[in-house]
Amino acid sequence: MRAALAALAACCVVARAEVPSARLAPRNTTAHHVLQCSDGLVLPAWRPLEDVPTLDIAIRGTLYFLSLMYLFIGVSIVSDRFMAAIEVITSREKEVRVRRNGSDQIVVVRVWNETVANLTLMALGSSAPEILLSVIEIAGKNFEAGDLGPGTIVGSAAYNLFVIIAICVSVIPDGEVRKIKHLRVFLVTATWSVFAYVWLYLILAVISPSEVEVWEGAVTFLFFPATVLTAYIADRRLLVYKYLKKGYRVNERGVIVEVEGDGSVEMALKPCEFGDDEEGRELEKSRKEYISVLRDLRKQHPEEDLETVERMALETLMSRGPKSRAFYRVAATRKMTGGGDLSRKISERAQSDLSEVKAELQRRESSSVSVEPRGPHVRFDPDHYTVMENCGSFEVRVVRGGDLSGEVTVQYTTEDGTAEAGSDYVAAQGSLTFGHGETEKKFTVQVIDDEVFEEDEHFFVRLSTPKGACLASPSMATVVILDDDHSGVFSFPQRDYELTESVGTYELKVMRTAGARGKVKIPYNTEDGTAKSGAQYEPAEGHIIFENNETEKFIPLHIVEEDSYEKDVLFYVNLGEPELIGVSHLTTLPENEVVVAMMGLPKAGEITRAQLRIKESKEFKNTVDKLVQRANASIIIGTSSWKEQFSEALTASSDNADEPPSWLDYIMHILTLFWKIIFAFVPPTDIGGGYVCFVVSIICIGLVTAVIGDVASHFGCTLGIKDSVTAIVFVALGTSIPDTFASKVAAIQDKHADASVGNVTGSNAVNVFLGIGVAWTVAAVVHWTKNEKFHVEPGNLAFSVTMFCSEAALAVLVLVLRRRKSIGGELGGPRCIKIVTSMFFFSLWLVYLTMSTLEAYGVIKGF
Repeated sequence: MRAALAALAACCVVARAEVPSARLAPRNTTAHHVLQCSDGLVLPAWRPLEDVPTLDIAIRGTLYFLSLMYLFIGVSIVSDRFMAAIEVITSREKEVRVRRNGSDQIVVVRVWNETVANLTLMALGSSAPEILLSVIEIAGKNFEAGDLGPGTIVGSAAYNLFVIIAICVSVIPDGEVRKIKHLRVFLVTATWSVFAYVWLYLILAVISPSEVEVWEGAVTFLFFPATVLTAYIADRRLLVYKYLKKGYRVNERGVIVEVEGDGSVEMALKPCEFGDDEEGRELEKSRKEYISVLRDLRKQHPEEDLETVERMALETLMSRGPKSRAFYRVAATRKMTGGGDLSRKISERAQSDLSEVKAELQRRESSSVSVEPRGPHVRFDPDHYTVMENCGSFEVRVVRGGDLSGEVTVQYTTEDGTAEAGSDYVAAQGSLTFGHGETEKKFTVQVIDDEVFEEDEHFFVRLSTPKGACLASPSMATVVILDDDHSGVFSFPQRDYELTESVGTYELKVMRTAGARGKVKIPYNTEDGTAKSGAQYEPAEGHIIFENNETEKFIPLHIVEEDSYEKDVLFYVNLGEPELIGVSHLTTLPENEVVVAMMGLPKAGEITRAQLRIKESKEFKNTVDKLVQRANASIIIGTSSWKEQFSEALTASSDNADEPPSWLDYIMHILTLFWKIIFAFVPPTDIGGGYVCFVVSIICIGLVTAVIGDVASHFGCTLGIKDSVTAIVFVALGTSIPDTFASKVAAIQDKHADASVGNVTGSNAVNVFLGIGVAWTVAAVVHWTKNEKFHVEPGNLAFSVTMFCSEAALAVLVLVLRRRKSIGGELGGPRCIKIVTSMFFFSLWLVYLTMSTLEAYGVIKGF
């Protein structure tokens, strides 16, 4: 590439030798020249300008060229601070309420629409040098038109559309393709990008030849919000998109959805349902990918704990996930300047996010637990008692909490339930007095035993009339009296249970009521439902044995944890007939005694079949939700302090975080250290939500760009190269190098082509509407106030614009044709197709450069 540019510059010098020039005129046949250079806005011309030997011209040209390259590096570094601020600003989030499975849920979404962000702040960030160069050049020339600014904008557009796309097409691995996801937005911005340059030609050569009027400049600028608005309409399917031809099909979840055109874009019939809108679909895909990665990592690293595996999964998701234009731009510049890649920051961010999520979930869990009153209080502990009928008496415990100073008195009394005072228990009432520092008191309740078989019964004990404290929950205790004259009735406490898959081993309770005499054995077994044994749970079959007076036992059930985000399967546990152990003597008893004995045998209760529903782990689900929302690697390009910025500026890093920097990394780091330190003084992005960094960065870009404009002009003047040629060849290339590397990395890493190619057309349109629109509007207004006309000669600019428009329309057509099934996407594809496409796009750029240069020097006729 550099050899080609050097050859082109040499051609320009030769052409200038053949075509007379006002800027470089040979004074005599000896190797001495007169340079007609003027002072720039910031830098004065290099003097002397007369009797300059050829060797001096070569030295000056070389130094100007090296200075230009160094300035390009500097503007790239400060532009990345600008992009980091933009990323922080556009990454702001808000909570929205969505419907999911009939219930409301809160989902965190971006405040900025992606399309609007890309066409406004992101486009401004990547194109700021070109835009500011145009504005500064106009101001520096006393609001007269120049060739450097507009030429850079057109040349940069040509380079972006032809060269960057050619590179992105070729770097995709053979057989793979990348397709633009937001095709509607791409077509809208592509149309505007071509129209922008058609409009330039119209106002220069047709509407008001050689003059730009105030309304023309204003309209040019107003096309910018029009571009953003139409792209937003296309992105959100507003207005005309509602009336496009639609069909219907069943999606992969079995939901009937509307489709537009060829069915490549779905529109949900129920947009209020979570997952059917675009944000919901993307979030759902991210969740599935995270869970899939988590499962794979747990298999690969069985020795690691869950938190470590979760961190690894989050790192993977952040690395794989879609990234913003700003991320790729910053990453490309860091690699170019010896700053290494961002993998270390991704790892640190993943660890930080995981810790924050775990802490937040723990706070939520702790806040959901009931909190005791802060003041002095009394309550039962425990609040449930189960006693045998023949126990005689038992103690009830009351505890005191809060402030333990002073004396506290509380009344207690028993109340009938199914058990009646006098026949089943002895009524009790009284007063408990807690002295200073006392924390508990007990009182006794008596139970009446009889020989009559009866069902289990219960009664209550209530606290009341506290003095010196308040009543806390529970202030009423329940007492269950179990009959001891029967072997019991055995059953589950309830029919339905809901478990989380993370429970591990669940103890299923079996109750013994209506008696507890004797030793009883009960068979049990599990039964598949929608949950399958061995997959969602481990099958179990066996016996549980109740000892004499034992009232409850537990069946251990092992649940398999699958790390499912959504899960709803069920299985069953069945109880068999209970068997009293040691009753073989019944056959030897008289008949009347056998009847009485049989009445006391154990029986199966009403609920002998339990249904267990396995649901996803709430903690795992909440963790996934939070981590997926945070799995945005783009936000790591921001900084939180000046210390962090200076540390990064002074540290050389390699592309691989696990390897030390190479000698090339150290060389680039030393060469760029000056710029890194200077721009480390820019306020961190965490101050003022990124806006302070935004303002300071754009001021710095303006200052460096002003110097670039002067150096570029002096470089062209010294070598006899016109500003229009310097702009499209050198300045446009220099300002676009970071975008080239960023688009290359984005093309390889992203699943779609939007970040690498889709944004090129938007930026090209924004460059014209902002860079030329603002500059020419201001200049036209200034001349209008002086009753003068703002003259802009069509010249090389009109010819260059015409060449670009013709080739751009052809390039967009080729990209659209590549979406056919035979190739499948704008980037990549079969090897032969890739090579042909890349060569075609690169040849378009060479033709553009050659024709524009020849026209500039009068070799071919222009406008």
